[in-house]
Amino acid sequence: MARARAREARSVASVMRLQFHDCFVNGCDGSVLMDATPTMAGEKEALSNINSLRSFDVVDEIKEALEERCPGVVSCADIIVMAARDAVALTGGPFWDVRLGREDSLTASQEDSDRIMPSPRANASTLIKLFAGYNLSVTDLVALSGSHSIGEARCFSIVFRLYNQSGSGRPDPNMDPTYRGALDTLCPRGGDENVTGGMDATPLVFDNQYFKDLVRLRGFLNSDQTLFSDNAWTRLAVRKFSEDQDAFFSAFVEGMIKMGEQQNPRKGEIRRNCRVANGPPSPVEADVVATSKAAVLVDF
Repeated sequence: MARARAREARSVASVMRLQFHDCFVNGCDGSVLMDATPTMAGEKEALSNINSLRSFDVVDEIKEALEERCPGVVSCADIIVMAARDAVALTGGPFWDVRLGREDSLTASQEDSDRIMPSPRANASTLIKLFAGYNLSVTDLVALSGSHSIGEARCFSIVFRLYNQSGSGRPDPNMDPTYRGALDTLCPRGGDENVTGGMDATPLVFDNQYFKDLVRLRGFLNSDQTLFSDNAWTRLAVRKFSEDQDAFFSAFVEGMIKMGEQQNPRKGEIRRNCRVANGPPSPVEADVVATSKAAVLVDF
């Protein structure tokens, strides 16, 4: 993760985002990493993911290194959770212990991802309902939204806020005029919608600036600004975290741990390649895996 960050500062935020998009769709099972096949539409092509999720190559590098050291032991699902934690710690946020032992799914579901994952246009009420389905509270929702303390998003996700909020033909009224002017310049009408902008004023540092920006009506995504502008419950949490970074860090850790416990009840495996389900192992591979697992049991 440190090497990936040195190559491209944005990549660690992209890897952290994978935990959200993995765990919300049938549990934390690494399904979001799977490539599509002729018989399976992958989650990478889901509406909320296509042309948006990135840095899969970072997970590939981590998996390759682990397979060399201890083949068949560490799941892709566990890699996502550990990498998300390290993304936060490497950019100035908290560090926490995570439970390991997740299995990788044997399949992915573009249909489930399309049905579950929220749009950047989502409002606070929709988000509260979604998170409640995973036993995540309003505080968890607001704290986990603070993951947008690092990273960037595309103009594609905000042009409607700038020029046609709710089909009105007008901009979102919950936007600071100066900030609106900056976004107009970044994302002009008819411009390149793949241009990206920071999701808060300090997109390379994990801190509580995201919440300070929401209070100032400078949220990048509608799904961010709505937490302050449209709901009294979420507004209280936003204001609290804007004033107390330690409180945000503590709530964020609790939320990430809870999210990381979302389970897929279906039988899984430890994928050798995070992009595809395992085929039958060769006799040599089976022997290497058995030896590696035995060594790990002894070490622990």
